[in-house]
Amino acid sequence: MKLRKTAVLVVALAVIFGLGLGVAGPVQAKKLMLKTQSIYPLALPVIGDTMVWFAEQIEKASGGELIFKVYDPGKLVPGMEILESVAKGRIQAGYASAGFWSGKMAAGPLFGSVPFGPEATEYLAWMFQGNGMKLYQEMYDTAGYNVKAFPVGMLAPETSGWFSKEIKSIDDLKGLKMRFFGLGGQVVQKLGVSATVLPPAEIFPALEKGAIDATEFSMPSIDKNLGFYKIVKYNYYPGWHQQATFVELLINKDVWNDKMTPAQQALVELGVRASLMQSLAIAEGSQGPVIKENAEVHGVKNMYWSDEMLDAFKKSWEEVRKEQSAKDPFFKKVWDDLAAFRADYAYWSRVGFLPRTVGPK
Repeated sequence: MKLRKTAVLVVALAVIFGLGLGVAGPVQAKKLMLKTQSIYPLALPVIGDTMVWFAEQIEKASGGELIFKVYDPGKLVPGMEILESVAKGRIQAGYASAGFWSGKMAAGPLFGSVPFGPEATEYLAWMFQGNGMKLYQEMYDTAGYNVKAFPVGMLAPETSGWFSKEIKSIDDLKGLKMRFFGLGGQVVQKLGVSATVLPPAEIFPALEKGAIDATEFSMPSIDKNLGFYKIVKYNYYPGWHQQATFVELLINKDVWNDKMTPAQQALVELGVRASLMQSLAIAEGSQGPVIKENAEVHGVKNMYWSDEMLDAFKKSWEEVRKEQSAKDPFFKKVWDDLAAFRADYAYWSRVGFLPRTVGPK
């Protein structure tokens, strides 16, 4: 009798852990490959290679059962077609930023970067401790996009522009043709800038040919790879338009629900959190030497906006924010939630941190 009970226990454990022994355990996961189109060149630090790092870790951790095969821009579909292509199943996954979809969903940029904050820790807190993730997925669902969305990488503050001359007042901005992304582009347009969005590969040629007069793109370490310092020598801080930036992983929801096992889903959810930490750590740890090199080797003048200019940018942002809230109910819903979270967070931020030195040394 004792031997019989032991045998039953062994069989039960085999069923639970899928060890076989001639019994029907859980179906072993089949190898699953997700073709993943990136909107960013994969060679660019953090903004590009974060998705490569994520894919490598997922493949290792899954024992090769789950593979994200990542492609450089344009290899499968054009960059601005990534969302539609993932939603319709033409590709299984995409890597971009919600800010690119502002023409389809006005609230998209609020899940990419927000002018005048929040900074990285507060932004992460809203996403994972507040209602950010819920609203993020709700945005895609409400708009009819069949995707599962994750923030998979995070950038440190960006620079707010590369200019060929010193900008002393708002009058110096008027008439400039400038590459500018997201909600920040709408802000500077109100101040007389002709803002346009260009993909990374097109920015340097546009500067070189005079098609644009100025540009912003990303953090110093990324801008360095694009060579802006070779043409324009005034680099302005702080990145009031993007104090922190999420980049996203989109997975076709049918693939997520029907083809991925619960274990694979859990691995992705853990992987994106690890990737957020990895990307932010690299981003924060890489900028100082690049800023120093820009000044000492390339003759770049690292500039910090005056209080008057920052006030003008902020005033313009408030106008943009109010206009967007009035036009789009979901934008207002997201903004109101984020604003309420930030109001509570302010009790902490006002007392929890040491004062910060402002402006270049």
